[in-house]
Amino acid sequence: MSENHLLNVGEDSSLGKVEIAPEVIEVIAGIAASEVEGVASMRGNFASGVAERLGGKKNHGKGIKVELSDEGIVIDIYVVMDFGISIPQTAQQIQDSTRQALKNMTALEIKEINVHIVGIQMEPTKEDEEEEIPGV
Repeated sequence: MSENHLLNVGEDSSLGKVEIAPEVIEVIAGIAASEVEGVASMRGNFASGVAERLGGKKNHGKGIKVELSDEGIVIDIYVVMDFGISIPQTAQQIQDSTRQALKNMTALEIKEINVHIVGIQMEPTKEDEEEEIPGV
């Protein structure tokens, strides 16, 4: 996210204030969404995919866009779903899981959680598995 806005959480007290960076919200939402059964993967860009393969480090914020505005927090989640699952039910589970995780960890109320299905992960068929060359 290019903006360096911090989200104030709670009221100022004699001890100080608590601020949450949007990247933290992205990571929490990404983990919550990826743990829902039926989600094959989160959409990332080419660079994050290469870095994940080479470095072995997972980018938990990929596929998540967080917008902070005066009206509230809007989260867009981009996912690839498994073939054969109910898309409406799984999308509802993603929204519920993400909202609950953010409420538990940050006490933030979210205005919108939009789920965008960008693909369907098809299971490999027997023919596809046989065509693969071992060791390549």
